[in-house]
Amino acid sequence: MTPPEETPTRIEPCLLDQVSPELLDLVARLSGEAASLGERLHPRSAAGLADAIRLMNCYYSNLIEGHNTSPGEIAAALADHLSDGEERRNLQLEARAHIRVQQEIDRLHATGELPDPASIDFLHWLHHQFYRDAPAAMLTVRGETRELRMAPGAFRSQPEEVVMAGRHQPPAPDRILAFMRHFEQRYRRDRLGPGSRVLAMAAAHHRFNYIHPFLGGNGRVSRLMSHAMALDAGIGSHGLWSVSRGLARGLESLGDYKQMMDHADSPRQGDLDGRGNLSRRALGDFTVWFLRACLDQVMFMRGLFQFGTLVERLRHYARRRDWRPEAVMLLERVLQQGQVPRGEVGAVVGLGERRARDLLKMLLNEGLLGSDTPKGPVSLRFPLHAVELLFPGLFPET
Repeated sequence: MTPPEETPTRIEPCLLDQVSPELLDLVARLSGEAASLGERLHPRSAAGLADAIRLMNCYYSNLIEGHNTSPGEIAAALADHLSDGEERRNLQLEARAHIRVQQEIDRLHATGELPDPASIDFLHWLHHQFYRDAPAAMLTVRGETRELRMAPGAFRSQPEEVVMAGRHQPPAPDRILAFMRHFEQRYRRDRLGPGSRVLAMAAAHHRFNYIHPFLGGNGRVSRLMSHAMALDAGIGSHGLWSVSRGLARGLESLGDYKQMMDHADSPRQGDLDGRGNLSRRALGDFTVWFLRACLDQVMFMRGLFQFGTLVERLRHYARRRDWRPEAVMLLERVLQQGQVPRGEVGAVVGLGERRARDLLKMLLNEGLLGSDTPKGPVSLRFPLHAVELLFPGLFPET
């Protein structure tokens, strides 16, 4: 007979059977604010901003893990400029993998091909994609008696792969699949309406980490899963805000995330605290905190990405660089239209062919403009040196 602590219902309640007015208001506000984030931006301009947000999301996800890679190190890794030291190089490889996987999630969502984010197959895929090119050192996990080798995409399966997570011991390796099948069924998107998907994003984040299905990388996978669930629930705003930044910064202090995850581990506290193994009240508290952290990030990004605010920041950036007014004119037009054919730059800014060519070359070299092909139309780019000036506060001051 299976012990009670090894039955999948141990993670119940998976969903809140009673939703407070506060939570209903939070879901409505988060949905509304996320829908309006970047609404006046051209999709191509928004895509350029999303690239910068992926770097930021990766930075804060690393920070949660205690891996303090600087934004510069992450940007260097994306350009294949890796550190000579093994430890820093491995952190850069880890960061690059995170951005690659998130970019693919965003692409799948944009093309309507995103699988169910709570499905076992998708979670296997996430973990495998993240660790597929990892060196041996990144796949090595210290067990109680010896070092263990993590297999990308594989759940814990060996008897010695019993770990501690938070205040509890997760299910034994031979019970992981049963727990994850229960997880998959409870959070299936075809069973949830739009509002319920938003609520499920918070609950699934905790319950996945409670199960701790992989030998390592569970935190990273859960944050990427939450990103996918936000897109799936209609609050992802095409990647213009970051779950990880909200979790890492918290609402009151940097320790909020760890404290609230531990709080959600609480067992049921009597007959008035639900009918599951875990506390319904604690899950409600965690869900409120999680969604408030998400809303905080959406509002922060909205202040940065409003069209008028972004135009003014581009003007300020140009003044600091002592650029001629035509540079700002071109940047504003590209922001508005999404892209401008190279042959039309002179007409847009009122310059002759040679001077327009020089202006375009300067902005291309600066990295604020780029194109998919050598002679293709130019669109906005947001390199790190520009991001730090255009969007103050995205990263902590270093």
